Amino acid sequence: MNAPVESTPASLRRRLAAMLYESLLLTALVLVVTFPFVGFTGGTVSTASRMALQIYLITICGLYFTWYWLHGGQTLPMKTWHMRLTTVTGAALTRRQALLRYLAALGGLIAAGLTIWWALFDRDRQFLHDRLAGTRIMHEP
Repeated sequence: MNAPVESTPASLRRRLAAMLYESLLLTALVLVVTFPFVGFTGGTVSTASRMALQIYLITICGLYFTWYWLHGGQTLPMKTWHMRLTTVTGAALTRRQALLRYLAALGGLIAAGLTIWWALFDRDRQFLHDRLAGTRIMHEP
């Protein structure tokens, strides 16, 4: 009988590779969901429509991430790279944690990737948004 393989924290390199893959998927998602928005606004460009598009895209991306994190803890790139998002105790995320993680990561990206750069100085190489949300990304061989 095989002993169960325990999860270990995912390396920074593995997480960054998954983020690169994730950016490709998000680019496709953003392109697809922008078409109905442009059709609805008639393609007009104004400050109001630009702001509405940004809010719409942030919401769509938030729904994408939080849904996958709450339903199995993995997006497609995370599955590909054998990673799962859990709480620090190894449990599934709560809605509050998923939303907090998304908003903190978004804020960090807007601030020149601050929450990602944080991992270079963190004792466990964790992202700041994971520290704030009480989550971690585990490698599952």
